[in-house]
Amino acid sequence: MQKAIIFLSFLFLSLSNAQERKDLYKIIEDISSKRIESDIKTLVNFGTRHTLSDTLSKSRGIGAARRWIKSEFEDISKDCDGCLEVFYQKNYFEPKDGERIVKPVWINNVVAIQRGTSYPNRFIIMSGDIDSRISNPNNYTDDSPGANDNASGMAGTIEAARVLSKYIFENSIIYVGLSGEEQGLFGGKGLANYAKKEGWEIIGILNNDMIGNIKGIDGVIDNRSFRIFSEPVPPNETEKQRKSRRFYGGEVDGISRQLARYVYKNTKVIMPEMNPMMIYRLDRFGRGGHHRPFNDVGYAGIRIMETHENYNMQHQDIRYENNIYYGDVIEGVNFEYAKKITAVNAINLASLAWSPPTLKKLSIGGIVEASVKFRWEKINDSNILGYKIYWRETTSPTWDNSRFVEDVAEATLNGIVIDNFFFGVSTVGKNGFESPVLFPNSIFRE
Repeated sequence: MQKAIIFLSFLFLSLSNAQERKDLYKIIEDISSKRIESDIKTLVNFGTRHTLSDTLSKSRGIGAARRWIKSEFEDISKDCDGCLEVFYQKNYFEPKDGERIVKPVWINNVVAIQRGTSYPNRFIIMSGDIDSRISNPNNYTDDSPGANDNASGMAGTIEAARVLSKYIFENSIIYVGLSGEEQGLFGGKGLANYAKKEGWEIIGILNNDMIGNIKGIDGVIDNRSFRIFSEPVPPNETEKQRKSRRFYGGEVDGISRQLARYVYKNTKVIMPEMNPMMIYRLDRFGRGGHHRPFNDVGYAGIRIMETHENYNMQHQDIRYENNIYYGDVIEGVNFEYAKKITAVNAINLASLAWSPPTLKKLSIGGIVEASVKFRWEKINDSNILGYKIYWRETTSPTWDNSRFVEDVAEATLNGIVIDNFFFGVSTVGKNGFESPVLFPNSIFRE
């Protein structure tokens, strides 16, 4: 009887996976490089989007840019019968708040929420940055086109909203344009604090910062790979959690790293032509991005971006010097590549928005035994098919082995020694989608 139940569960899961992939392939197909190109050009044509630039002009400066972004989200909402809640999330900062804030400024994020049907207060977020800069970070008057950094990420976020707004999800999706990134990640700080105040349950944030360049300063031309940056463990973990890690492991198994693994695995399966690279760093060496403020307050967050950067086209005055062209201009963006990275985001947003909740508590046992035991608190949701136990060698960056179990509250892996592997469990829905993996957060002995 038990074997029959497991067989039927596998059959049900296989049929669900077939439909799941069909939906995700359609999402990829619907992403348009032409629309992304048009949006990037529109953003570039605002002249500058510096955080401290003009807010009153209808055609120049960050004020005009954010109003246009808001109007795009509102138009998308009209096309889906008002499915998006669009608003400004406002944050006031003064010069004392940062060395790159040289005058009082409202740093306004543009937020569009697509509410889920089952978990409307549970969110997966895709972000792009609105603002731009040139060589002097405090120069807010001269032209600063910011074509790749970061009109590309902003355009990708708008395009993901256009495509995904046609679908209905269990969890909510937030599409957001964040401001103040170049001045000190102020927009992200504002929205992360707002999320805490509102009691949002955040699955994670996919921060897109520079997704359009394929010609690196290292001489490599590459339109198939991209990087996923993630920190190993949350910075706000407790002393007890830090001490526990010393004996039980988990140095590279925090919530942001699990989110990175989720994107990596999903991309390899659904878009095998792409080559995701997991980078075991919070961000690029000595640099920062808008996922960090979310990490700072305990939310999962990763940075998705191109693999080969061209530093001559970042944070540079537009000029020709010593036979080199400098400046973040439209010619530096490959729109087909930006389409691919946007599709990566879209399929992962959709997968997470269709997924059941992640377990909150997972206990592991099996010390000095020839088997590993798990106990967890089941998710109270009739749409859950079961759970999937993952394990990997301690030196492996990815979850390489798995076993599905039905909708139970405990399980045992016989013949597997706990000392030699790391373990985790995901929740599997009847629709074939699964949650990010949870690393064990407690130990039990029998």
